[in-house]
Amino acid sequence: MPELCFGAGTFGAANEFFKAWSSTTQAEADRMVRVCLDAGLNFFDTADVYSDGSSETALGKSLSAYKREDVLISTKSTFRMGTGPNDVGSSRYHLKQALEGSLKRLGTDYVDVYHLHAFDAATPVEETLSTLDSFVREGKVRYIACSNFSGWHLMKSLSMSERYGWSKYVGHQVYYSLVGRDYEWELMPLAVDQGVGATVWSPLGWGRLTGKIRRGQPLPEGSRLNTKVVLDNGPLPDDELVYRVVDALDEVAQETGKTVPQIALNWLLQRPTVSSLVIGARNEEQLKANLGAIGWKLTVEQTAKLDKVSEVALAYPYWHQRQFEERNPRAV
Repeated sequence: MPELCFGAGTFGAANEFFKAWSSTTQAEADRMVRVCLDAGLNFFDTADVYSDGSSETALGKSLSAYKREDVLISTKSTFRMGTGPNDVGSSRYHLKQALEGSLKRLGTDYVDVYHLHAFDAATPVEETLSTLDSFVREGKVRYIACSNFSGWHLMKSLSMSERYGWSKYVGHQVYYSLVGRDYEWELMPLAVDQGVGATVWSPLGWGRLTGKIRRGQPLPEGSRLNTKVVLDNGPLPDDELVYRVVDALDEVAQETGKTVPQIALNWLLQRPTVSSLVIGARNEEQLKANLGAIGWKLTVEQTAKLDKVSEVALAYPYWHQRQFEERNPRAV
């Protein structure tokens, strides 16, 4: 799997939330897909809920110019896609409806990775997993994955798949960044133990690690964080943590000649279980800059500096488990 995955959430821009990220036109989407493929990035991620399906439609049009076998497509379902009682969740009815809708919008007869966007506690896990397994057997999905699950959600699902011989989740799309390291507490050790790869969404901390947010300065004009719906629906790290991490990134930037976001992305690529980072972009310039995050590595000393400055107090029982590392070692 490529180290970087292009996130097409900026395509479509059909509602207030996604317009805050970008208003990418179809022509711009076509060019960014071309930039990705020219750079060797052939993994593209979207979801049915992104701009109410418009993201899938735009991505499908952009990829239609290339051989299907030359690209990897990931999409997701579970979130509400209509007003009816069956237009949400991970029931057999909704997943079948959602997959067919995604395939039609993407203009393909299969997707390479099909994620559940969230856990649906109102639907039996057996129903969900047997449905996903049928998609794989029918050839409409190559691999199944999940997103935003808690540890017990994922472990219960993996155990159920093993019990019945169904397809297992091979990946988990998660929020993880230098200003959001909660993934390391429970989900990373589970992923190490069970062999589940992490695809990281919002690796720049919901736009906070672009290098444009600085101590004592107002948010830059055009920042998505100026939009209330974006701010309310994303992570809320402590401001001082953000400034402290950015200060350390500045120091490493001076040592390496790389940019703040390139360093933040490279740090993630060195973490256990991380398979790929989902990078988005408002324009070609931003995309090409993010592509510069690969092909090199931070030194041990630089990594340690970033590790230390981004540490936060652990929640229970994780702080207690650190007292017994002799028999309960960390994943990192």
